[in-house]
Amino acid sequence: MAETISGFAISWNRPAIIAGLFEERFARGAFDKHLAQNPDVAALWSHDPSRPLGRISNGSLKLRSDNAGLYYALTPDPAAPLGQEALATVGNGTVNEVSVSFTPVVEEWDDSGDIPKRLITEARLYQISLVLWGAYGKDTSAQISRALSNNDAARRRMEASQRMRGILALVGRWRKVQLSSEVDKSSSDS
Repeated sequence: MAETISGFAISWNRPAIIAGLFEERFARGAFDKHLAQNPDVAALWSHDPSRPLGRISNGSLKLRSDNAGLYYALTPDPAAPLGQEALATVGNGTVNEVSVSFTPVVEEWDDSGDIPKRLITEARLYQISLVLWGAYGKDTSAQISRALSNNDAARRRMEASQRMRGILALVGRWRKVQLSSEVDKSSSDS
């Protein structure tokens, strides 16, 4: 079974106070235009480019924008020490937040309150990182899901479909008939 780390890298319209200087939020779909260009976004361990966990180009990272936020699914290499570390620390709940590296393209500022507010309506995404403490805190998430391999999932779908059509029952009866004929044949040969 492949283990996947997944969750939300960003939740739309949820505020974060950045360095105590301003409030930041991402508008719904802020990364959509950039993601449509198929960028090779990477997943890193704590923003460290020497500790990659996955990337879009090799299929180990998948991203999608939905109504709640920017969802990701990361399948780190379980044979690599870093992949094992990520799966273990996310699996036991030690690491459960995500951070992003981005460049704003379009942003709106509101200076009317006590603290300036920035709404990012369009941005380029470069990487997501599994982190202990992210700027957006619990509005991001990292958790383990254990998915069946494609072969296991396909086999289960096929068996379920065949059961609905009664094919497995016929195959089972055919196997019993074949086994009994082999037993009959071997006893007659002795």
